[in-house]
Amino acid sequence: MPAQEKSSLNQEIPILGIVAGGGVLPERLAQACESLGVEPFIVAFEGHTDMNVVQGRAHMIGRMSGAGSIIKTLRAHNIKDLVLIGAMRRPHFSELRPDLFTAGFIMRLGMRALGDSDMLSAIRADLEKHGFTLHGVHEFINDLLMQEGVLGRHKPTKADWVDIERGMEVSQKIGALDVGQSVIVQGGVVLGVEAVEGTDELIRRCGALKRKAPGGVLVKTCKPQQDRDFDLPTIGPDTINNVAKAGLAGIAIHAGDSLLIDPQKVAEIADRNKMFVIGVDVGKHVTKTE
Repeated sequence: MPAQEKSSLNQEIPILGIVAGGGVLPERLAQACESLGVEPFIVAFEGHTDMNVVQGRAHMIGRMSGAGSIIKTLRAHNIKDLVLIGAMRRPHFSELRPDLFTAGFIMRLGMRALGDSDMLSAIRADLEKHGFTLHGVHEFINDLLMQEGVLGRHKPTKADWVDIERGMEVSQKIGALDVGQSVIVQGGVVLGVEAVEGTDELIRRCGALKRKAPGGVLVKTCKPQQDRDFDLPTIGPDTINNVAKAGLAGIAIHAGDSLLIDPQKVAEIADRNKMFVIGVDVGKHVTKTE
């Protein structure tokens, strides 16, 4: 990033609170902040966050049901800007030991907490009400968004495109219902849709359901109503390895509205396994319906 942009971001956001779930993105974001002259402050969670991200950095270890303590700590460090990033298993209400702040949030939310998008929208509104500004990770790592087109040497066949378009149609419909982001399609047949288990488990499950024939595509798209600052569809080397183990032909992911981790390694794994990885403009392939 040019020095002027780096200096401007440092002045606008001197310290960024990173509410860190699992995976490598919190570490990537912390490193990006440091390169931009923005100090990262990590909010980590036992059992969710890779604790390597807190090493040598200002941080706190919080509980998902301890929002009051987290907000108090962020305010004590004069933190006004936040990014929520990384995978995090959503607990059942029976697992929570909420503090007073979190209990109040749950009571206000009520039955709106039926899906992840509803929950995240409510969290955003509550945090903004308390004076915080929420940002997307791509504001700090500008090469993270998946671009339209093929990554690597292999392209989808005509048969693969049938599965891709079917998968995009289905994933957008389940996304609108706030169910999940991913589906796996082979020969026009939906082998599975993602729900609470997550993408990796969907891939494992559908590997056992795959027909003894070529093809099969993982399609991952952003929900139509999704807040683009939270929980964008994400793929990386682990996803590619899992798809290869399942014997699928490739992956299609929402161009411009999804995150790609380590594109060079993703391309290498895909090429080695003769798989395609493609970013697709969903608007060109899915007809919007009321």
